[in-house]
Amino acid sequence: MSMGKGKGKGQMKIGFDNEKYLKMQSEHIRERISQFGNKLYLEFGGKLFDDYHASRVLPGFEPDSKLRMLMQLSDQAEIVIVISAADIDKNKIRGDLGITYNTDVFRLIQEFTDKGLYVGSVCITRYAGQESADLFKNRLEKMGIPVFMHYTIPGYPSSTSLIVSDEGYGKNQYIETSRPLVVVTAPGPGSGKMATCLSQLYHEYKRGISAGYAKFETFPIWNIPLKHPVNLAYEAATADLNDVNMIDPFHLEAYGETTVNYNRDVEIFPVLQAMFEKIIGKCPYKSPTDMGVNMAGNCIVDDEACREASCQEIIRRYYKSMNALASGSGKEEEVLKIELLMQQAHISPEDRPVVTCSLNRARETGAPAAALELPDGTLVDGKTSELLGASSALLLNALKELAGIDHSVHVISPEAIRPIQELKTRYLGSKNPRLHTDETLIALSVSAASNPYARQALEQLRNLKGCQAHISVMLSPVDIEELRRLGIELTCEPKFEKERNYH
Repeated sequence: MSMGKGKGKGQMKIGFDNEKYLKMQSEHIRERISQFGNKLYLEFGGKLFDDYHASRVLPGFEPDSKLRMLMQLSDQAEIVIVISAADIDKNKIRGDLGITYNTDVFRLIQEFTDKGLYVGSVCITRYAGQESADLFKNRLEKMGIPVFMHYTIPGYPSSTSLIVSDEGYGKNQYIETSRPLVVVTAPGPGSGKMATCLSQLYHEYKRGISAGYAKFETFPIWNIPLKHPVNLAYEAATADLNDVNMIDPFHLEAYGETTVNYNRDVEIFPVLQAMFEKIIGKCPYKSPTDMGVNMAGNCIVDDEACREASCQEIIRRYYKSMNALASGSGKEEEVLKIELLMQQAHISPEDRPVVTCSLNRARETGAPAAALELPDGTLVDGKTSELLGASSALLLNALKELAGIDHSVHVISPEAIRPIQELKTRYLGSKNPRLHTDETLIALSVSAASNPYARQALEQLRNLKGCQAHISVMLSPVDIEELRRLGIELTCEPKFEKERNYH
């Protein structure tokens, strides 16, 4: 195993003031509630309590920041979780967690409730009699969660006169709410959050209740430049949705100020204006930017640190899209879009130090190899051997380096590995005798009972969180999942190991 010191980028610098953000954001939302006579429907975009994208591109942003901010408003807030009947019907999967949207609704309810937040109800949108949606509704109601149904409206969103009528929003069930701030969230995009908010406004005004709508999206950040790497990284993250960041033309015209929004909000704004006029009599906003309440741009304290982190995120997204294309689940347009974003950010895959390190090692050994960057910038690599796959070797080498154990020392004896190999090949029918990362960690745990070096290595696992790694071939789902659970930011070359579908 070879190592390099100082070739990496080193410890990630903090670029974002999280405490300032929590304070500013909750104050700003309170102001917005009072602006609308004490009833505000707040559409919550992005992930609510595990926004790992934000924490990667804004170092210092805690993944649960938005949740903690809401907890400061817990006495005023109630949550409505929105899910589309179409997504229930096709068992849509949330990519980052690998669970279906309907399972995620139950997870969200549990998480919010555990944190002392009040989940008022679930709204099923685009309902058209789907049996799967009926079963889902029954499950929720058995748990004591009120469920409301919203229907598919023909010609949505362009046919405003139909939408804003008794035949459109009027057909939807009115969601009973009791708090001044109604947070409308969902397991993922395209669930119908905005339509739910507007439908509620229609029903509130019919009941003579004054209410407002606002939007809380972390990205794109409206008050930093359009081509800032933080905003480019958001485009890379949503390349599959074909979202494009753009200058908000309505804001520019109304105020002469340049702000950043994204195409879907800009395209829908004239429709929103028309709906507001039909519901309230006038539109309270002059631009999509006006509708937003996001304060994240005001809390960047080290612009260079956020730029660097965002450039690294774009490269990771590039590899992710390349892997998807190689395995048949991705699209070429997605790859091309991220390549264009890399050009705009003036970066290439070589700007990710672990890439060059792992590819050099693979060339030297003629077999799959892996590299990982430790928090202090040290680059550690791992090669394929008879006993271990490249990612398993990498894991052990990284743990030894962190624990200060000499690399000639065996933390798992070859005698402990061989019975596992025999189990795999003789009894479980595997053609690959090498240990996967999960098997390696179990062998290390068993060894820790009698080997103090193994125990020292095991204690270093928590220090792998946030480390960068690259593998010269595509890994098996088992290895990918194990490295993800350790918090390692992994990329893989978009190629299969010879004669096998994956390593």
